[in-house]
Amino acid sequence: MKALRLPLVLCWLATAAVAGCIHAPSSAVTNLFDAQRQIDQYIDSGRYLTDFARVADKALAYLEQRATSVARPAMVLDIDETSLSNWPAYKANGWSRVLNGDCNLELGPCSIRAWQATGQSKALAPTLALVTRARALGVAVFFISARPHALQAATEKNLRDQGFAFEQVVVLPEGGSFASATDFKAPARQRIAAQGFTILVNMGDQESDLRGGFAERTFKLPNPVYYLP
Repeated sequence: MKALRLPLVLCWLATAAVAGCIHAPSSAVTNLFDAQRQIDQYIDSGRYLTDFARVADKALAYLEQRATSVARPAMVLDIDETSLSNWPAYKANGWSRVLNGDCNLELGPCSIRAWQATGQSKALAPTLALVTRARALGVAVFFISARPHALQAATEKNLRDQGFAFEQVVVLPEGGSFASATDFKAPARQRIAAQGFTILVNMGDQESDLRGGFAERTFKLPNPVYYLP
């Protein structure tokens, strides 16, 4: 995985800049302040969580339908912006993605890795409800995340502290680097399937969380801030 990804607001500007090279009208350029304000409003208004819950509800409906039909049902979840929220850190950065350095939530910047290491990320309520119901249905829960290996223990503790129960948390191998999250996550799902599990649901906030097969159904959550290949 590359060390730094542009936030969505900057991607909008980059797209607009390219359009400008071919003499697009000035109205095609998105003002950075306005884009940041739109993200603030989308998240703070509750619309983000409503859209998020709509997807999680569909995943739950599929689990309810299929859980008793297979011998070893399982579900795979991404972590960041799927199970745990990092929005406080991103907001401190003006919704940009800063990987390295310290985290200062009040003044910024806040390194995402430093923030994750603190174990303060809060559960996204629809996902926690989904996991709780999945466990009651006898569905094994696996987390697969592109977080670095050094954050394994902190990540597991954060998940447990927020009420998540699970069979396994899979993070990047020590020193591991992948061009796309798919290159890491699809083989990880394959290994779960090789243990005899049927992965009924794979849910994440990035398309790269979902590509590569080894799940009956995929569920894409909204993420208005960043994109990871």
